[in-house]
Amino acid sequence: MDAVRIELHCHNEFSNFQLGLKEAPYDCGISIEEQIEQAYKIGLDAFFITNHNTLDGYKSLLEYKENHEKYQHIQVYPGEEITTDKGIHVLAYGLTDTIKAGKSITEILDIIKNQGAVSCAPHPFGLNNGLREKAVLCDLIEVFNSNNVDRYSNMRATYFAKTNKMIEVSGSDSHILSTLGRCTNLVDSENNLDDILDAMRKGRIIIENTGYITSREMIEHAKYKIENSKDDIIRYFKENHPHLTGLCRFLITAFESNPDSVVWTAMYRIAVHLTTKLSNKINFKNQDYEILYERNLRAILPMILT
Repeated sequence: MDAVRIELHCHNEFSNFQLGLKEAPYDCGISIEEQIEQAYKIGLDAFFITNHNTLDGYKSLLEYKENHEKYQHIQVYPGEEITTDKGIHVLAYGLTDTIKAGKSITEILDIIKNQGAVSCAPHPFGLNNGLREKAVLCDLIEVFNSNNVDRYSNMRATYFAKTNKMIEVSGSDSHILSTLGRCTNLVDSENNLDDILDAMRKGRIIIENTGYITSREMIEHAKYKIENSKDDIIRYFKENHPHLTGLCRFLITAFESNPDSVVWTAMYRIAVHLTTKLSNKINFKNQDYEILYERNLRAILPMILT
């Protein structure tokens, strides 16, 4: 039996308008047609669609796949990235019904178990939506997430997983087409949902490939979100950070006028440098991470700059 090459964390356009009022409504611009074609091109055997707080998109993609002979060998499975009442994310594989956002982590994990699905802690030590030590409550832990470009978040996740003898997986957390399959896993099972879920629970899964999102890809995703969500972003700043609204509006206008400018690549690199410093303080020097979850910029900025 050959191992199943699988992507465990990816989004498509059905993630839009699912993240909540504090997030930009447009999350991902990948169509189901583009997603299955990319999976075909890169040679995936299977992938879970893990849109935010919905199973929408799974049945549509399954129907599209069944109507196109070239995709018959690729299996598409249902998943969901669920937001807890604390704004933290949990992945579920093999759900039959959508789990609504806003429930406690305990409630969500109970529902996942009752549906016969498998739970996973995505980006557990990321800076604003990870389960952190509560990741131990999940069946799996994502020790490598492509978007954790600070690297310390992934390092802490790996250390935590090994310390607690957890089953480790990687996830592309793909929101643009080129990052689908950036991280892949090999599952020792037949390529059907029941066998894959059983293999996951029993640890018959290993990480095959990992890789970080590039600056160009991150800017591409930012371009999509800003083009489609700029009014909502400005409204959020007006309501929560009114003194920064003018700066926000200026930066959006400047970005839209020339998103391919080297200025934005330079700013991205500076942002990664500062985020890396902050992640090191939070994940390895025991600074208070709760401030990040509160999104209090006045409290966060001194932590970043000192």
